[in-house]
Amino acid sequence: MSRHLTYRSGNPVLSSNAFNTTSVSSETMTINGTVNKTFLSLTLLMVTGYYTFMSGQIMSGFAIFSLIAAFIVAIITVFKKEWSPITVPIYAILEGIGLGWISYSFNSLYDGIVLSAVCITVSILLAMLMIYRSGLIKPTENFKLGLAAATGGIFVLYMINFVMSFFGSQMGIMSIQNASLMSIGFSLFVIVIAALNLVVDFDFIEEGAEKGAPKYMEWFGAFGLMVTLVWLYLEILRLLAKLRSR
Repeated sequence: MSRHLTYRSGNPVLSSNAFNTTSVSSETMTINGTVNKTFLSLTLLMVTGYYTFMSGQIMSGFAIFSLIAAFIVAIITVFKKEWSPITVPIYAILEGIGLGWISYSFNSLYDGIVLSAVCITVSILLAMLMIYRSGLIKPTENFKLGLAAATGGIFVLYMINFVMSFFGSQMGIMSIQNASLMSIGFSLFVIVIAALNLVVDFDFIEEGAEKGAPKYMEWFGAFGLMVTLVWLYLEILRLLAKLRSR
């Protein structure tokens, strides 16, 4: 009997019907296959990110375009999962360019902050994988529902802050110049939620493999995990910037 309860995930990319498909294929999704696709996707992201980071301000205009393009490709991937073997590598490259530029901007303000953020992100990824494998945190139905609600609430705050930016303003707790206890506490809360999403994503991918999802879903599973890792990394960058601004 499967220990998984549902395909629900706090990650908006890995929705409850993500593995629902009418496609018939002789090859099915495996955990090892998803790990390989995740590694390849992250390699593409990091290589392009490093190139942009080293290019610095020269890449700023192209990086902004890449972030917009990455968002469009992500939407296409969500609705056309069977295109994942093509769209996910493209997304990784585009997101890497944008992420490299963002990292350069943060590092220009606080030297060394990017290396610290990368190390912390990798450490959290490995820790959450061990926690998941040990069963210390069990992704029950109620746990997933609560995590999805918290993730959705954070997303709403992001959208409000995004709209406010058009009027030259932003929410105080979002500002990297705000080192108040409330602002730092908010960043810590978001990082915890992002980290817990990793546990649910691991469970989500494992269930897809158990139930014989199509082979292309390995790329889609890698995509969902990559989205969570990018979110986690950016939030760690924001927290470190707040702490450095004190």
